[in-house]
Amino acid sequence: MLASSLLLRRTAQCTLQPSNIGCVFSASRCLSSSTASMVNTSLLEYSMFTKLPERVKVVEVGPRDGLQNEKAIVSTTVKLGLIDRLGDAGLSVIEATSFVSPKWVKQMADHAELMQRLVRKPGVNYPVLTPNLKGYELAVECGADEVAIFGAASESFSKKNINCSIDESIDRFQGVVEQAHRDGVAVRGYVSCVVGCPYEGKTDPKVVAKVAKRLYDMGCYEVSLGDTIGVGSPGTMVQMLDAVLEEVDSSALAVHCHDTYGQGLSNILASLQMGISVVDSSVSGLGGCPFAYGATGNVSTEDVVYMLHGLNIETGIDLDKLVDTAIYISQQLGRPTASRAAAAIIARRNVELKHLQKLKAEEEQLKQQQQKLLLQEQREHISKAAQA
Repeated sequence: MLASSLLLRRTAQCTLQPSNIGCVFSASRCLSSSTASMVNTSLLEYSMFTKLPERVKVVEVGPRDGLQNEKAIVSTTVKLGLIDRLGDAGLSVIEATSFVSPKWVKQMADHAELMQRLVRKPGVNYPVLTPNLKGYELAVECGADEVAIFGAASESFSKKNINCSIDESIDRFQGVVEQAHRDGVAVRGYVSCVVGCPYEGKTDPKVVAKVAKRLYDMGCYEVSLGDTIGVGSPGTMVQMLDAVLEEVDSSALAVHCHDTYGQGLSNILASLQMGISVVDSSVSGLGGCPFAYGATGNVSTEDVVYMLHGLNIETGIDLDKLVDTAIYISQQLGRPTASRAAAAIIARRNVELKHLQKLKAEEEQLKQQQQKLLLQEQREHISKAAQA
């Protein structure tokens, strides 16, 4: 929280400099151009910002984790449109779907059709979630070359989510990982409820560390630590990461933050300062968890990218195209985006559009006036010629 306050204070100071007063429409434009370097220089005065990574990999989970909680079924065509636009925006990892039983998650019932119709872009990975060996085998048949398995740091959540204990879930995934390695398929691991559980309350960081280590030792190249119900704060995230980092190197870890209490960006910033350089997020802040009541959406990809770019951290993502993607999926779902950055950029665009329309109208009006004057001059010239 302190880090976020300092960042906001320094950003505000830079934005209000006389050299930036000409930025009429928004502070975001200032921050994304000349002010970005000013902010970055001032940030380096604080030791807390010297440990940030130069580049962050953003894992887009919107098409799967973002949409799985939608009550109305989203068509396969719309999902594919979302995935395609995300790829165009520069996302290099897009979680496409989940090979769970339609009985449990109806929204993902089209997983086979989606993977078969998916047009892959060069340099983009499309991992899918697989709960068991059967799901894995079907995913591979449909062309998946990366899968994700998911455990929990809460016994109650594990039983509610996948109907087995933590140990049983990891034993179940052992067969999936072994088969994946034989097939040359990469495996990513998820740990849910890393700071809090909807059934048990606060999660013991030692349990999180134990589960993360077991997934990593099993063969997951990366383990994503999920604040599934969004109850974390920078303090609890640091406590959890302290424990996990004793067991697993930061290069093999990612964070997956929900924004229930508005702490998503703060938690990500704290994680970056701990050495994490992979962040899961969801376009337009889509998401929730069907087995974690009260959980709101994931932290939005647009907000994450805006923050990272403001810190001069490379992502390879085009923020404007990302906002276009957010507009697309929000229109398809019939509601406004949950991303504050996207909402601000959209508002700025609307102001600029109105300004351009006004200028165009004034230009057209001036042109008409000039034409009237010219016509009047021509008539006067003809009249004088006739009189002569």
